[in-house]
Amino acid sequence: MAQFTPYDESVEVLGAAVSSFMNGISPNFKNKILEILSHNGINNPQVDVWYSQKAWLQSFLEISNEVGGSTLFAIGKAILDSAVFPPNVNDLKSGMASIDIAYQMNHRGGEIGYYKLVEFDELARTAKMECKNPYPCDFDRGIITSVVRRFKPFDSIHTLVELESTDKSRKYGAEESVYIIKW
Repeated sequence: MAQFTPYDESVEVLGAAVSSFMNGISPNFKNKILEILSHNGINNPQVDVWYSQKAWLQSFLEISNEVGGSTLFAIGKAILDSAVFPPNVNDLKSGMASIDIAYQMNHRGGEIGYYKLVEFDELARTAKMECKNPYPCDFDRGIITSVVRRFKPFDSIHTLVELESTDKSRKYGAEESVYIIKW
């Protein structure tokens, strides 16, 4: 399944996720993003209201076309920057595994896909995350990057999150994308 196309048109996304979306936008683009959201039927997003995932994904597509993938990456990072994690999420492995829990909690009404930690090697400081969902790859990379930065060991200076193979990703019509993570 390609990016920007919901698996099920009845799926809804919680307004808290839509609102935190705005945290990733520079003030210069905020009005433009609100205009795009409104154009797709999401007016003045409220944290406790459910919105059509299809409308939200259409907004992502317009943002991608008008402002680019870097903005989608920033939005992905911002969503997790404002997230509250359960007390048992206190290291990188549990933080990465919690991405899917948060994803499932912020959607309802049908099939939405998943985020799955498929490899984690603490000694080599590498991991792989499989993402099968309708969101853009740049957005997912932002989410994963934010979690890695938040929960990496204190002695890790650099982080890297990149697509395993750009020709076998949702960007190019594949069912899922796999990210290589290093810290």
